[in-house]
Amino acid sequence: MVTVSVVLTLQIPGARSLKDKRSVVRSLVERMRGRLDVSAAEVGFPDDLRRAQIGYAVVSGSPSVARGLAEDVLQFAERELIGKAEIVDVERDEQMLG
Repeated sequence: MVTVSVVLTLQIPGARSLKDKRSVVRSLVERMRGRLDVSAAEVGFPDDLRRAQIGYAVVSGSPSVARGLAEDVLQFAERELIGKAEIVDVERDEQMLG
């Protein structure tokens, strides 16, 4: 079994309040969960208006499938964030279990 976890660091230049930031972050997390069936959550910078971190994880029996789905989620996030936020850093971790 393979797990791939990814942390995206976002810059949200248009956020003028935590409410603005939360709408961008919450929308992305919900869409990632719903459309791509991955575990996702806001994991960093909770009180920073213009920065956020979103983490997601993929589990599979196949390393290539796990990597491919993790990449699909990243591309999905990039498309969803156009005009709202920019991904400024991507951290990946892969673990082989069993």
